[in-house]
Amino acid sequence: MTAIDLDGPRTAEPSLGAVLAMLRRGLFGSWFNSLVTLGTVALLALLVPPLLRWLVIDATWSGNAADCRAGDSACWAFISAKIRFILLAFYPAELQWRPVLACALMLGLLAASALPRCWRRELAIAWPAVIIACWLLMAGLPGVIAPVSSNQWGGLPVSLIIWAVCFATALPLAVLLALARRSNMAGLRLLSIAYIELMRGIPMVAILYFAMLILPLALPAGQSMDKILRAIIMVTLFWAAYIAEVVRGGLQAVPDGQREAAATLGLGYWRIMQLIVLPQALRVVIPGLVNQAIGFLLATSLLAVIGIFDLLNAAKASAADPAWLGFYDEAYLFVAVIYFAFGYGGSRYSLWLERRLNRS
Repeated sequence: MTAIDLDGPRTAEPSLGAVLAMLRRGLFGSWFNSLVTLGTVALLALLVPPLLRWLVIDATWSGNAADCRAGDSACWAFISAKIRFILLAFYPAELQWRPVLACALMLGLLAASALPRCWRRELAIAWPAVIIACWLLMAGLPGVIAPVSSNQWGGLPVSLIIWAVCFATALPLAVLLALARRSNMAGLRLLSIAYIELMRGIPMVAILYFAMLILPLALPAGQSMDKILRAIIMVTLFWAAYIAEVVRGGLQAVPDGQREAAATLGLGYWRIMQLIVLPQALRVVIPGLVNQAIGFLLATSLLAVIGIFDLLNAAKASAADPAWLGFYDEAYLFVAVIYFAFGYGGSRYSLWLERRLNRS
């Protein structure tokens, strides 16, 4: 009996000479490529040295605002002084272990969710449990944990929790919307199309203003809802429409013959979707889902328009401190590095997951 190679066919690694020859052809294979290469090198030689001097060589790494203003380079002493505010905003200093622990729990949950070996029923139970635990840590519980108003929340925990909760909640809603849009029931299909097209035609800023100004008016008299909870509900409904179109593309990629074959074996609609169609469809749209997730993480910066101190808004406010007024470049660069770490890590994970799931 012949052994089956589950990793698929192996290709020989290219030699160093082959790699150098490929680079030479790509960089200097024609007069146009050579011109572009030389122009790029000249531009980098012009821009990189002064940028390195501003960022590293002549930068101020310690001291106060006066020391920074005495020079003409980056002031990383500002980041050292304001890093707690940038990451945690107005949360009480003596209780900042709580948002730090909430971030650790959420990041741990995301890491577990990224590993295929953890894709079990226990993970589905862990998501609401961790979300509730993070909310209780941040908000407190009268008589048990000191309450903290959501007006004092901000920074990385708010951006991370809102992003993770909204995306995790929007994904199952998006799957249902995509299935409804491909349904044979005309009424259900039209309702799904109307919802998706309506949400995709409205800017996210308008959705956030709706959550802040209109949604409270729809509540019964005397009832109120936390503004972060309102933002989570509306952003989830908004993102579900975009993810639904990504999932629908995956559903269309699954051949109809597989559904028909499963139906002839006696499987019902939901079992066919669960066991045959959705596993293949979601595998196809992994790049699109990761792209949407990264875009949604960056879109959390729009929460500032309704007064929620997300990571970017906290960085902006930190540079408005009279003692450190004006160091916006350093604040934005620091936040950009954090966003880049999440975005680049997500793209690398997407490539790894594609390779793993596409093995023969």
